Amino acid sequence: MDAQTSRSASAASTPRLTGYLTKPPLRRFLTDCHAEFRTDNSGELADYIPELKRANPAHFGIALVTIDGHVYEVGDSDVPFTIQSVSKAFVFALALEMVGEERVAATIGVEPSGEAFNSIRLTNDNRPFNPMVNAGAIACSGLIYEVDGKGAFERVRAKLSQFAGRELGVDEAVHASETATGNRNRAIAWLLRNYAVLPDDVDAVLDVYFRQCAILVTARDLAVMAATLANRGINPVTGVQVITPNIVARTLSVMTSSGMYDYAGEWTYRVGIPAKSGVGGGIVAALPSQLGLGTFSPLLDNHFNSVRGLKVCEALSARFDLHMLNRNADVRTSIMADYDVYGISSRRSRQPHEQQILDERHSDIRVLELVGAMNFGTIDYVTRRLTSEPPNAPLLIIDFRRVPDITAAGAELLGETLTALGNSGVTAILSGFEESSAVWTAIAARTAEPRRLRHFALLDDAIEWAEDQVIYRFGGFTDVKESAHLGEQALLAELDAEEIAAIVKLSTTRHYAAGQRIIAVGEPANSLFFLQSGMVSVKLRSGVRLASLGPGMEFGEMAILEQSRSADVLADTPVTCLELPLDSFADYRRLHPETSLKIMRNLAAILARRLVAANAKVDLLSAY
Repeated sequence: MDAQTSRSASAASTPRLTGYLTKPPLRRFLTDCHAEFRTDNSGELADYIPELKRANPAHFGIALVTIDGHVYEVGDSDVPFTIQSVSKAFVFALALEMVGEERVAATIGVEPSGEAFNSIRLTNDNRPFNPMVNAGAIACSGLIYEVDGKGAFERVRAKLSQFAGRELGVDEAVHASETATGNRNRAIAWLLRNYAVLPDDVDAVLDVYFRQCAILVTARDLAVMAATLANRGINPVTGVQVITPNIVARTLSVMTSSGMYDYAGEWTYRVGIPAKSGVGGGIVAALPSQLGLGTFSPLLDNHFNSVRGLKVCEALSARFDLHMLNRNADVRTSIMADYDVYGISSRRSRQPHEQQILDERHSDIRVLELVGAMNFGTIDYVTRRLTSEPPNAPLLIIDFRRVPDITAAGAELLGETLTALGNSGVTAILSGFEESSAVWTAIAARTAEPRRLRHFALLDDAIEWAEDQVIYRFGGFTDVKESAHLGEQALLAELDAEEIAAIVKLSTTRHYAAGQRIIAVGEPANSLFFLQSGMVSVKLRSGVRLASLGPGMEFGEMAILEQSRSADVLADTPVTCLELPLDSFADYRRLHPETSLKIMRNLAAILARRLVAANAKVDLLSAY
């Protein structure tokens, strides 16, 4: 075999890598957990429902879904089983959605019972202890039945399907088995009816409850359902808002205190992730803003929790320090940068007199760039920086482009601060998000009379607008409709009238409509332009704006150094300019070397100023 054949054979036998690693660390961890815990055969199958004794004790599946919708699956993650008591958390959420928190609270408590999940006992005021025990779950089914009647179960199935991101079915054999052997649940239901917790049709309510427990799911389904809770009610796989954040908070609260039967206290102490288990062998765990976990293994401990599932949850929490009460965050990292605009201008090129005003009044514009999710603590820190520390700039830009979310508490604090600043004469400009975004909606709703509040999608646009205000206030505003004299061009600085007249003679007047492309990237660079009136933007292929130019400025000047265009130039408004062919310009420079030297010196100065500005921005980023 020759060397070429050997290399080909070797390449064919080597797995093709799609990244630096064949397996992400979290997937390796879950795989290791599955390998370690699958040999643990302790525990028993649930036997009080005959059909559950038919489960395969060797089945063991793990699934984890991140809030950006990535799914990890290991083992028997696609094996269907009945959801059983795991359904209680999601049906509780549905009851809150349908009848409201006040009605649910009047019917069901939220305290741990300290007794078995199927205890026939109520609180002193004759309510179920919480929605995670059978009495509370049956009461939830009753509330839904009162609204939907015979359509109650279909409402439950549809909502759980939304949580899972697919249509869920029912194991009719398990439903029949539960119905035939569910005398203890019947006793609970009639006790609830005796205290008017349930409506008259007790058997119909019980059938809803038995059917919801017999809904078929997989470990993957449970992980998606958990991730939906972790993602403030938005299914990260489908993008559907299944439930409101307020209901999510109530649901996770009860899961934390009562979700793991009479092991709930130990669970919170050791694992610290809101969870719910079921006698079918499933466990669902939701860590807010991070992940949803679903496990399936039908062997249960004496608390009726899955033995292997518990071990996976404990290992995950311990290995990655995921206990919800052991959080570490430094609010000072919420401000990525805090600066004025000295040397940090927008992409709008300015005429010399305009730039002089900005250089003198740079402290009139303050920019805060925020980073990370904004909550009560981080926004409190930001508002303290705004209200207690100089500079007191009349134009304040707060950039949110690195902020994925803001809590209601954070929006409340910021809204009050923006209102107070506006009343004191400060104009606040928010950037980094669209007006349709949840961040803008939350802030604007909590800012009283936001007449001094401005919004721009891009930070550069916000800085440009603020610069315009400063220039206008100090008398330097230039109307883009006014025609600029060629002597104002930076490229032609220090040229006398005769030299400028010669340049004009070589040039041709061009007119462009708003939106028209003047220069296209990649085309031959055979001319340069002197902008007399109007505005143009210099953009990359991607649409990113490199510069915005007004009257008295040149563009396409890099044609003196380059053979092809490196960016597009488009007319933002009706434009009038002079086009100078490069061939004619080259002939003129050969005949007039002194003029040529002035122009090349001016070009070098232009490029130097751009480099200084770029370095200033790099220095700013490096400082934080």
